[in-house]
Amino acid sequence: MSFASETKNELARVVPEKKCCMLAEIAGFMRMAGSIRLAGGGKFRIVMTTNNPAVARHYKTLIKTYFSVDAHLEMGQDQSLKRGHAYILTIGPENLSEQILRETGILMVKEGMNFISDGIYDGLIRTKCCRKAYLRGAFMAAGTVNNPEKEYHFEISTGTETLAKEMRRVMNSFVDITAKVVTRKKGFGVYLKAGEQIKDVLAIMGASGQFFKFDEVMMMKELKSEAYRMNNLDNANIDKSLRAAENQINAIKKIQEKRGLDILSPKLREAAYARLENPDVGIEELGQLMKPVLSKSGINNRLRRIEEIAKGL
Repeated sequence: MSFASETKNELARVVPEKKCCMLAEIAGFMRMAGSIRLAGGGKFRIVMTTNNPAVARHYKTLIKTYFSVDAHLEMGQDQSLKRGHAYILTIGPENLSEQILRETGILMVKEGMNFISDGIYDGLIRTKCCRKAYLRGAFMAAGTVNNPEKEYHFEISTGTETLAKEMRRVMNSFVDITAKVVTRKKGFGVYLKAGEQIKDVLAIMGASGQFFKFDEVMMMKELKSEAYRMNNLDNANIDKSLRAAENQINAIKKIQEKRGLDILSPKLREAAYARLENPDVGIEELGQLMKPVLSKSGINNRLRRIEEIAKGL
């Protein structure tokens, strides 16, 4: 089962406590997963489709709880994927479909004429809890979230740019969330790529179990990345130390060949012989071989002075 399916299954077990949140969640799902069909005589039929059975059962129950309407549930073919099953919820005129469309902010009136709204009715999302519920419904209808072990990506698909921008407005109403809109082959997407923001959105929607899974994967990735970085840093430091030792030895040999090491002061000569005899040890360990023992900066200063003398020859 995909990470997105596991998330939807968890969210399908979340039951809003407030009536306003129930309506907001139903509206979010209906807006993204629903279509409106004419039923004759100017009547409407609402058809909502999902490929997740837990989601279908959840909204059948939620619609019954809020509207006292028994939506018809049937199984069909998933036309979008060309495989698998689709679960279809239908609300006809006999079950107050028009009143439901109006209450969910989908069917509106302007100049005495009905029209289908392309946005999100502000009356549904006035409070933070209702915005959370609307987002949850929209995600269960048309959302996806990648397995964090592969890549960080969260997206809700919409049919129109207007709805995408409205969905972005809802998401960005939460602290530190900065969703963006992208054009897709079929419609638009409202997406997040930052792991921290995706994790926050999972918590906002109420998927606490998936939140902790996502967080654990992020932590493991960060630990591996830090270990890899430290390993690279150690290797780089080793390479740097070996190059420095090689330069020091070349400088000492140059002095030895051209003038002899007796031109060096006793302290510099001691450092030179120590380096020649211990070509692979680090600076700190080399300082420990001096009598008296030298600090890292002390031995570095002596070797630097030797290199300067060699350059002058």
